[in-house]
Amino acid sequence: LLLEYEAEQPQFPDVPESKHGSVSLEAGILQPLHMEQFYSDSAADTVIQQSLPIPEAAPISEPPNPKTCSPREYLEYYIFPVLLPGMAELLHQAKKEKCFERKRTKFIACDFLTEWLYNKNPKRKDESFTEFFSIPFVTNWLKDHPRPPIPLSLLLSEEEASIVIQSFWRGYRVRCDSEVQELRQWQKQLREDKNIFKRVKEFWTKQEAK
Repeated sequence: LLLEYEAEQPQFPDVPESKHGSVSLEAGILQPLHMEQFYSDSAADTVIQQSLPIPEAAPISEPPNPKTCSPREYLEYYIFPVLLPGMAELLHQAKKEKCFERKRTKFIACDFLTEWLYNKNPKRKDESFTEFFSIPFVTNWLKDHPRPPIPLSLLLSEEEASIVIQSFWRGYRVRCDSEVQELRQWQKQLREDKNIFKRVKEFWTKQEAK
């Protein structure tokens, strides 16, 4: 019965037999496949290359007319080839700016992509790099729509921010000292007394002038 069952099964001549082992039903014994067959990259590549036909490279067709082509063709031939590399650079820059680690950063994705696409424009091939805020249409837009200033907390680097925090904390600890508090109270009282003497002097000066 087992031999008749195997004879009825479809044959796959294109797929080579594994060197490590195969499934066999002879003598009613099930031989398990070795797991190395599945986890070996070279074996998997060999099987795929031998079992799957490699399609020939499609001939390069002429780009369609941008004025008469369909929306899909326009996207595939004129938009995506330029936009997708810019999106890839955008993700790399966002990772450098630690946008995936922090909730708020100074990095503005639209500004970066606008600058990248403007400088990668084939019409500006021989021109020098232009910063985002120096792009003509950006300058004209910001004249009518000014942006609020970026908070200092987003402009400081980690080293600069740590220096500011540490200096403030050291100053706070010094001001909490009892002797420093006594000195500050004395200076405050001295300023108030001087102001009183000054006001009294000005008062009598006005009275004498009358």
